[in-house]
Amino acid sequence: MGKKILVVDDEASIVKLVQFNLEKEGYEVGVAYDGQMALAMLEKSQPDLVVLDLMLPKVDGLEVCRRMRQEKTHIPILMLTAKTDEFDKVLGLELGADDYMTKPFSPRELTARVKAIFRRVDQLKKNLGSGEHQELIKIGDLEIDPEGYVVSRSGEEIELTPKEFELLLYMANHRGKVLSRDQLLNAVWNYDYVGDSRIVDVHVSHLRDKIETDSKNPFFIKTVRGIGYKFEGPRRA
Repeated sequence: MGKKILVVDDEASIVKLVQFNLEKEGYEVGVAYDGQMALAMLEKSQPDLVVLDLMLPKVDGLEVCRRMRQEKTHIPILMLTAKTDEFDKVLGLELGADDYMTKPFSPRELTARVKAIFRRVDQLKKNLGSGEHQELIKIGDLEIDPEGYVVSRSGEEIELTPKEFELLLYMANHRGKVLSRDQLLNAVWNYDYVGDSRIVDVHVSHLRDKIETDSKNPFFIKTVRGIGYKFEGPRRA
């Protein structure tokens, strides 16, 4: 049995196209045409991934995303947005969506994104199940627990989305190195393509808001103009 994917969109033509192409790749696909139906299906079963349109009747996609993350579920979410929905796109990422695609999109790119998400999730599970102890990372007053998926500063826990945590962990493990947006996109989102790397900037901005004392004058995540970012800060003894 292949991995289970829930496709949520109120446009029947898009649902049919996405379902056909995902099933062709061997995935088991369930469909919902509004947010209320999607939430009901999520209660009954646990899909391995949700392809979620933001503009939905009854309960919109942002609310579906919000409720999923409030319940502490780590099910990956691939958002579908219209090109003009910049605010909703950013808000969706802030609420914990893993990735987004703008309509119209090619079925080939969608399946590539889905495969990339599953590669990342499978690798994460493999790392956690390897039995190898992953040490607590301490940088200044910031602590990152890779095994517990917990981040705290000065002893106070900071709530991060799964993707924010993975980005922070990767940058902390490469402390002092300049990382380009494309490097981060490939390492954390697990795909390499010439496209919109603003998804990295959005997540870095949210990370700064959460872990920095002053996000406009960051101590940990520095911008390297024209290239990307560098994670700094002394390791505490």
